[in-house]
Amino acid sequence: QVQLVESGGGSVQAGGSLRLSCAFSSSRIMRNCLSWFRQRDGKDREWVAFIDSLSAPRYTDSVKGRFTISKDTGKNTLYLQMSSLKPEDTAMYYCAATDTVDYCSPGAFRKYWGQGTKVTVSS
Repeated sequence: QVQLVESGGGSVQAGGSLRLSCAFSSSRIMRNCLSWFRQRDGKDREWVAFIDSLSAPRYTDSVKGRFTISKDTGKNTLYLQMSSLKPEDTAMYYCAATDTVDYCSPGAFRKYWGQGTKVTVSS
């Protein structure tokens, strides 16, 4: 059973920074499409960023230039460095992964999900 455990959420003022971490129980999964999603209150879950099997990152437009996704395969950990945070970034953030090394896209099926970590940005 693959487990993903997020950490690093918290409360920060607008303009501040946070780094989210996602620890994977399986090193095999680290080769796959690894992603961050978020869900704001009353909204649908939305894709934020992914890093593919070649470690190429991609971001949704609203976070480009402010967020950086990365991974450390030696530590089986995925990261999301968030800077210049805005109140609209307030959400529950989830890490997710596909089960195979397939084409990575925002809509690709993610088999594995973490439990989420809360980020609150105050103005």
